[in-house]
Amino acid sequence: NLLSVIPYFGPKLVIWLWGGFSVTNPTLNRFYSFHFILPFILSFMIILHLMFLHSTGSTNPLGLNGNYFKIPFNPYFIIKDLIWMIMKFLIMIIITLQMQFILFHPDNFMIANSMVTPSHIQPEWY
Repeated sequence: NLLSVIPYFGPKLVIWLWGGFSVTNPTLNRFYSFHFILPFILSFMIILHLMFLHSTGSTNPLGLNGNYFKIPFNPYFIIKDLIWMIMKFLIMIIITLQMQFILFHPDNFMIANSMVTPSHIQPEWY
């Protein structure tokens, strides 16, 4: 864990975030919770970034109006980005719901149990 190398308060951060250094069920629960919520946070931040980027422009971060006769392209860019995100989301939904095993290799497939740490992940001292 990279947080543990921070001087003075690194181990306290590890205990606060993961519940300790061991790989046990509470640690796994937090790990899976973070893996569930982080994509939603990331997608929200990307959408927020795109909305502000297209409304002010990358060369005009303060949003000052330099020319009143310019054509506003903000709605075009937002609609274009939303259509692209919807298309990507639909492709992902189709792959996950219709063809679940298309990206898997059958030799490596085993039934997952989120409450048990796999033996190849457990450290030597566990």
